[in-house]
This record gives sequence, structure tokens and C-alpha cells, in this order.
Amino acid sequence: MKSLNPYLSFAGNCREAINFYKETFKGEILSMQTFAEANMQVEDRFKNNIIHADFKAEDVHFMASDGMPGFVAEAGTMVTLSVDLSDMNEQDRLFTALAAGGKVTMPLDTTFWGARFGMLTDRFGINWMLNCQMKQQ
Repeated sequence: MKSLNPYLSFAGNCREAINFYKETFKGEILSMQTFAEANMQVEDRFKNNIIHADFKAEDVHFMASDGMPGFVAEAGTMVTLSVDLSDMNEQDRLFTALAAGGKVTMPLDTTFWGARFGMLTDRFGINWMLNCQMKQQ
């Protein structure tokens, strides 16, 4: 396992929130990408929403987004634990174990950012993202 980071989800105000945290924690926005910039096929009203942002300050690191269209941000759904892995076998093992008795919301599959990625909620109601960067050939 490489790292475990919180992933925050917002209801269309991710950009505002990240800028607030930038000032509050005196940090930096490492990256921020809209649905349009990622060439995602979404309704026009979602094109300027944030699909992914990466924030870092001293002793603080988290990622965030506005969530996929249809996501409803409410208490208990706005924080997900994101595990970044370097081994697909370990990703398979963790995904299978965490999904047992839970609910897979996005099966493991390749992504536009060059990783194998999946999402689930475990049997205790904790939301997880498992990301494994694929080796470049």
C-alpha cells in the first residue's frame, strides 16, 4: 500500500471549498480538473464542476471533487477513503475483502487517467476508492 488519503465530495462547490482550505491551511492546489477538461460526457450544467482536485499543505493532504452527476452530497456521504496502490494483485485482494457484505458502486476497471480504479461501500458503511496506477509500456 502506498498511501491512504481522505477524498472529500461536494455538492457543486468544490472549487470554492478548495480555495477556502488553501487560505485556511496556507497550502497549495496541486491539481484541479473540470469534467470538461477531462472530456467527460456530462450535461452542460456539470461541465465546469470539478472531477478531481489534489490539495496539500504542511501535514495535510486530501483530494476532492464535486462527485459524479447524480451524486447527492449529504452527511455521511461526503468523505471517502482513497487507497493508492502499486500492485494490482493487492488491489484485487483489498477490493474483494472490502466488498464482502458491502456494495460495489464502481467495479475495478481501467480509467482515462491511466489507472485501474474501483469504488465500494464496505459492510460498515465506509466508502472506499482503490486506485492502482498502471505501468507505462
